[in-house]
Amino acid sequence: MEGSIFANFYTIGINFFIFITGLAVGSFLNVCIYRLPREQSLVKPRSHCPHCKKTISWRDNIPLLSYILLKGKCRHCKAKISFQYFTVELITALMFILFYNTFGLTVKSIIYLVFTCGLIVATFVDFNFRIIPDEINIGGIILGLVASFIYPELHNAGSHIFGLYMSFLGIIVGGGILWLTGLIGDFIFKKETMGGGDVKLLAMIGEFLGWKIAVLTFFISPIFGAVVGIIIKLRTKNSLIAYGPYLALGSLVSLFFGNDILKWILLR
Repeated sequence: MEGSIFANFYTIGINFFIFITGLAVGSFLNVCIYRLPREQSLVKPRSHCPHCKKTISWRDNIPLLSYILLKGKCRHCKAKISFQYFTVELITALMFILFYNTFGLTVKSIIYLVFTCGLIVATFVDFNFRIIPDEINIGGIILGLVASFIYPELHNAGSHIFGLYMSFLGIIVGGGILWLTGLIGDFIFKKETMGGGDVKLLAMIGEFLGWKIAVLTFFISPIFGAVVGIIIKLRTKNSLIAYGPYLALGSLVSLFFGNDILKWILLR
């Protein structure tokens, strides 16, 4: 009985620690989301209100809690703080909990979390600016190659070289399939239909998760994109959407449910 109670407290405690860690990382991701597309340093200056430029003190920079206590407004100028900050911190913390409870505290879980953090930044930057920073795409590709070589188990590979090979294959298949789709779309519609950032993002997805997951992501993502695109079209008459967020969402669905989806498809 006492052992069971201790185990429950331990589980709650470790999950709470993981959640808090996720909030702290989410706070940093917010800095990346704001500064990367503006080509600003991630280190200097310190966090400040974009309206009045006042430096944000530590008590006003506590993830989730400060937003709630300040009622979503700057302490100094009372300008509205974007709800995006709260959203990114919460999503990141929940992803930390999800990966920990799915994969445990393992090397693979840590690699997946780094990958997912890149997806979160790419998603919100693309929503706001219709671009995906090369710091995420190219940086992620380099990091993924290194991770695949050092930890070939990421691709269930038996050697470092084969892990690197599987990573390269994921890049070629993921990026290639979207690049070819863009070429066909450009020819049919006589205008650019697929951004280079999206191509590099799916290449990065294939590199981390493997070529099969990249292909599955390619087919799943348009489902999410189409639903949102229809809503935007009906509300604003604008048919342009940021596609990166749906690639990111499709890749996470494929990561957690890809094997089940593929089995279901193959058995039909």
